Amino acid sequence: MRQSSLITTALLAMVSFATVACSDATEEKTAAATPAAATTAPVAAPALPTDIPEGMGVLPTSVPVPADNPQTAEKVELGKKLYFEPALSKSGNFSCNSCHNLGTGGVDNQQFSIGHKWQRGGRNAPTVLNAAFWSAQFWDGRAPLLEDQAKGPPLNPVEMSSMSEATVVARLNEAGYAPLFESVFGKVSLNYDNMAKAIAAFERTLITPDAPFDLYLQGKGDISEAAKRGMQKSAEVGCTSCHSGPLFTNNSFQKFAYGTDAGVKSVTGKDEDDHLFRVQSWRNVALTAPYFHDGAVKTLDEAVRIMARTQLDTELSDADSADIVEFLKTLTGKQPEVTFPVLPRPEGHALTWSD
Repeated sequence: MRQSSLITTALLAMVSFATVACSDATEEKTAAATPAAATTAPVAAPALPTDIPEGMGVLPTSVPVPADNPQTAEKVELGKKLYFEPALSKSGNFSCNSCHNLGTGGVDNQQFSIGHKWQRGGRNAPTVLNAAFWSAQFWDGRAPLLEDQAKGPPLNPVEMSSMSEATVVARLNEAGYAPLFESVFGKVSLNYDNMAKAIAAFERTLITPDAPFDLYLQGKGDISEAAKRGMQKSAEVGCTSCHSGPLFTNNSFQKFAYGTDAGVKSVTGKDEDDHLFRVQSWRNVALTAPYFHDGAVKTLDEAVRIMARTQLDTELSDADSADIVEFLKTLTGKQPEVTFPVLPRPEGHALTWSD
């Protein structure tokens, strides 16, 4: 019996040992079959450039909004319809987009825009892109806000030539806008002021982020060596004393002794305001030819040379001018992609237009 018990104990020990050994072998095979977890190297932060002249920066992502006209999605959508709405014009041929075409950099690339009865205005149409950042609207600054600017063209006899605010409101009402205004502004709210507020709300969405310069500044991209030289040269010769900051304008009014337009003086009548104009932004400037308030300069190269000569008493070499132009091209941001809206219209009859 004792011998049998010893044999049984020995057999159990052997089975136990074999089981552990098998288990260990299985674990070893599993461990061998499973590769060691790859060690992920930490992602290095992008190298930020160290050659940026003082003051230059990335375009802001948010715009100033007046307290009495807060942004809402519904208001922006209404403003988009009104921006493309030819019913703001007497003839039904012109909309905001006619002169400030969102498919071509927010301008029409004409020296002077075409208006009612194919008349032409007396100043080049500035871009609407990023206009929400400007201290005042128009070349002469006569409109403090986008809301004020939006009220001008429909009543301008050379532009849209509608006879009065009441005429514009009546046509919008006939078109079927009343319910859209009520959903945004409340009951009985289709009026000229609210029309301007809606257009302004839409225009505040028309910003152009992610220009090559912005990406370069954030370490997310690069610009050419010529552009880098132009960036330095523009600061060196003094261009950035006015075209400064992330907007590449200090939003001031400066004397520009060029052409016959009196500038701000045409608004105030003051001699000290003669040839004063708001400093235009460099952002998207490569898209907005022809240049200056009179639209007489066809190329960006020529505009750069004239500004250097007139404002800074500097004659740029061909190489320096070419480099500055290459830098200015890096300020073209991502253009807003806007779907053309369906506009309200009455059923069974057309709106009333007149020449």
